[in-house]
Amino acid sequence: MRIVVGLSGGVDSSVAAWLLKQAGHEVIGIFMRNWHDESVIIDNECPWIDDANDAMLVASHLGIPFQVLDLSEQYKERIVDYMFEEYACGRTPNPDVLCNREIKFDLFLQSALDLGAECVATGHYCRKGTTEVDGKTVHQLLAGVDNNKDQSYFLCQLTQAQLSQAVFPIGELTKPEVREIAEKIDLPTAKKKDSQGLCFIGKVRLPEFLQQQLEPKEGHIIEISAELAESKREQSEQPMEPLKWQRDDGQVVGAHQGAHFFTVGQRRGIQVGGKPEPLFVIEKNVEENILYVGQGENHPGLMRSALRIQLDEAHWIRTDLALKDGESTDDYHFRIRYRQPLQGGKLERKGNALFIWFDDPQSGIAAGQFAAWYRGDECIGSGVIAS
Repeated sequence: MRIVVGLSGGVDSSVAAWLLKQAGHEVIGIFMRNWHDESVIIDNECPWIDDANDAMLVASHLGIPFQVLDLSEQYKERIVDYMFEEYACGRTPNPDVLCNREIKFDLFLQSALDLGAECVATGHYCRKGTTEVDGKTVHQLLAGVDNNKDQSYFLCQLTQAQLSQAVFPIGELTKPEVREIAEKIDLPTAKKKDSQGLCFIGKVRLPEFLQQQLEPKEGHIIEISAELAESKREQSEQPMEPLKWQRDDGQVVGAHQGAHFFTVGQRRGIQVGGKPEPLFVIEKNVEENILYVGQGENHPGLMRSALRIQLDEAHWIRTDLALKDGESTDDYHFRIRYRQPLQGGKLERKGNALFIWFDDPQSGIAAGQFAAWYRGDECIGSGVIAS
């Protein structure tokens, strides 16, 4: 089988390519060049040119063809512009999830098919399974064997068509096992550190990155007391909604350079000292350019027992399991960020929205992020958090 591997220049995709070649497949390595501007990258970490060179060295070491595919224009349109739009309207996007749906398993997949490949492979720590529903084969997105590295959350927006042409060679391995293989076969990337930061960009100075299009604008930082937040939450009739603070609910304790540069649950960058406990963003108002903060990671203003997803922003990998209006299930567990342990709760559909009711209150739920739901180790679907 001809398989195109997305060689990122890291150890995971390198081992994935080797495993496929060992299995007798015709393997082609392609590096996706999706970013050019290195001015916002911290300490020159993970610049695309170094990664491309590492990918080329791996391909040469393995004896497989290698190409560089420039998708930077499409990446800007589909991912970067989306980020700017989301931050500008006060939401917190997850570009890595969208990148997999729009770039790796759409544009990149199509390029692979144009080369005569039957599927694409990546170095994700996840697995693919199949089951049969009404006589038809249904593809399953399964968590990776390595619980500490499971990346199924990042793929929670994939479709059945995309999964049908995807291969995840290292999904049955742990990270230490991948490193061991890489060292055993002398891969050039065997000891390379894992990449961090935005998909295909690297570790960035987010405010500087966003200031390419979003102007700094000074505004107030207002502290909300834990007592007031606790009281307001107890009186709230809509636990899935933010508490919606007003200027006179708290005390001005500092200034910021733009509420759209922050996210709910954020601690770094607030730059207000002299408090018994660190300050966290509990809410932001981009229209009035106000950050509302509270002391401590367990501040009641950070905690929510439910969230809402608009139906048109909900996605079912397993379309056969999609809830109908009025249906609910407590068979699922939930994740609202990468590496978060799965949380118990109930998924319910009411009219044009899905609601997730958590067994235990969750901290730092931000509109724009993705919530994913699982049954056992299978990711069933996901959606963009509306509130």
